[in-house]
Amino acid sequence: MVFGTLQLAVCTPVGQFEPVSNAAWNDAVLVLLGHGTELNNQSAVPVWQHATELRRRQVFREVREAFWKQPPQIKDVLAQLAAPRVFIVPLFISDGFFAGRVIPAALGLDAARRRRDAAGITHYCQPVGTHERMTQVILSRAAGVTLQFPFPRAPAPADTTLFIAGHGTEKNANSRQAIDRQVEQIRAHNIYAGVHAVFLEEEPRIAACPALARTKHCVVVPFFISDGLHVVEDIPVLLGEAKTAVQARLAAGQPTWRNPTETHGKLIWYSSSVGTDPGLAEVILERVREAAEPPVGN
Repeated sequence: MVFGTLQLAVCTPVGQFEPVSNAAWNDAVLVLLGHGTELNNQSAVPVWQHATELRRRQVFREVREAFWKQPPQIKDVLAQLAAPRVFIVPLFISDGFFAGRVIPAALGLDAARRRRDAAGITHYCQPVGTHERMTQVILSRAAGVTLQFPFPRAPAPADTTLFIAGHGTEKNANSRQAIDRQVEQIRAHNIYAGVHAVFLEEEPRIAACPALARTKHCVVVPFFISDGLHVVEDIPVLLGEAKTAVQARLAAGQPTWRNPTETHGKLIWYSSSVGTDPGLAEVILERVREAAEPPVGN
């Protein structure tokens, strides 16, 4: 099916989670926080998607959407809330520059990433992208896209190189840690012939994928929350598509990458972003559970 301008891979569930009682957090408000941008409306889609699903489950008293760089902005949303417990879950990939430094400072959080006021306590949870179950999301994306677009049949993982594509930044060393950790964990499973991290703004760069791959078949999974411009425009161009062709497809509402595409002697499948995977609703609940439970010994 078509989601924005990328065709989604068929996904498998993201493991089993402990069921959540509807009474556990029925006094609490969940705020899903996205980066946001007014340059591309796809950026906000995962926030609305997962908020809708969690609202349907009726686990929380209320579920609200908020963003850092577009309305409704996080400070405005928090100002409207009066609840004994508020859980902010950042839909960010890493505990990096924005999620780990800028936003906590702007919200006046203490060292434990909490804030107390007359109404109650606000918990700022860990970002979803650093959760251990994101490994399953990546593997689901990688397997799903080759099964959805076989040519003429899906390549065996043992004959395929997997690339996890991230943003990367020199502003914060934590930015790439989540991706490097996923590479290490997936390599340890010995599923793929090779597993590499590649980045927009750090080495190794995304354009190096064909040179890094020792196999003809490659799968690139964007470790991004949304199918925004980085995912649907920048990365396809870096992988070898002509910028004019990508922009024309984008303007026409067509997929900007055709699976698979042969470039530089490699056959490349490209999945949609990890952040739109339905399993992230469970990861969000896990992040809330972690924040709600006091550390051992307290």
